[in-house]
Amino acid sequence: MDFTLTDEQRMFRDTVYRYGKEEIAPLCEEADLKGEFSFEIWGKLADMGLLGLPFPEEFGGSGADVVTCCLAGEALGHAGVDGGSLLAWGAHTYLCASNIFNFGTDEQKMKYVPKLASSEWIGCMGLTEPGAGSDAASMRTTAVKKGDTYVLNGSKTFITNAPVADVIVVFATVDKEKKHEGITAFIVEKGTPGFSTGKPFHKMGCKCSSTSEVFFEDCQVPEENVLGGVGAGWLIALSGVEWDRSTLISPFLGASMYGLELCGRYANERYQFKRPIREFQAIQRRIADMKVFIEAAKLAIYRVASSKDNGQMLNPLQAAVNKVYAGDVGFEMASEAVQIFGGYGFMQEYPVERNFRDARLAAIGGGTSDIMRMIVSRIMLM
Repeated sequence: MDFTLTDEQRMFRDTVYRYGKEEIAPLCEEADLKGEFSFEIWGKLADMGLLGLPFPEEFGGSGADVVTCCLAGEALGHAGVDGGSLLAWGAHTYLCASNIFNFGTDEQKMKYVPKLASSEWIGCMGLTEPGAGSDAASMRTTAVKKGDTYVLNGSKTFITNAPVADVIVVFATVDKEKKHEGITAFIVEKGTPGFSTGKPFHKMGCKCSSTSEVFFEDCQVPEENVLGGVGAGWLIALSGVEWDRSTLISPFLGASMYGLELCGRYANERYQFKRPIREFQAIQRRIADMKVFIEAAKLAIYRVASSKDNGQMLNPLQAAVNKVYAGDVGFEMASEAVQIFGGYGFMQEYPVERNFRDARLAAIGGGTSDIMRMIVSRIMLM
């Protein structure tokens, strides 16, 4: 199994890293402290062509494969770009635009993907509900067909980009008795009567991604906006969260690389007892553990990405393993980075504090670590 990068991929990663470090990272501290979606950072991501990265040129994209998409996320996290901005990017590109591109009709693709790839529109995906998080199949949002429209009623919560989005891929059931087979995806545009969003949530981390509830009250959606066909919603949802468990994890990997660099620099500069703290075994152990995590996480992430590039649309076992490891151990490493910095690590002016807050989401969003372990055990015990 060979994950050797091509020269083109290495050059791309280096270019994105430099761009992120020079053009985006300097904006992140202020944006994070404000706790608001940064349109300036969003514009920088668009200028680099990252919003349309996986789509063909005729749709305004670059035609990048999944490994290259992961490299972009890794490079941006490594450059010090905040987790919130990268979460917003991932939800827009991989959970909204990619679902439309992969499952939409030709008309749907041409109508929505170029606008999303160019940053003219911002996208999001609505799956989680107040009473249906990990158990997404028990969703209560309904879609009732009336003539050539579907009337949607219900609500979603924790929806990344919802307050700023122009279009949402939302999931509803057309028949609760059919459970998974009744779930259907719809494309709903901002301004559609009966569609509204709540106030942005105040979050622990990833603060530059704007997150809120969305509401559907007798929201009439044209039949032509059904995505992938009636009853195909569960497959689309699984495809979306698998992006979440592979490509969207790569920025967290990059953030760990950034944290390791910060810790290495600090360990050389910080003196206690008349010697640099790098000479203390407790510090050395933490630095070593960070490096071990990074190298193992790379293998896990790029294994899933490579399988998707090789045509394996869904790889639930490896994606779940990947998500558990990157989420749980990644957060432990972010905590260790704070410990190395001591009191300074507790201060917001040091990036390891932001990394710590942002890293907590990796074990929650896109399927909690507990659910990922359930998936792994279920597959192993079949």
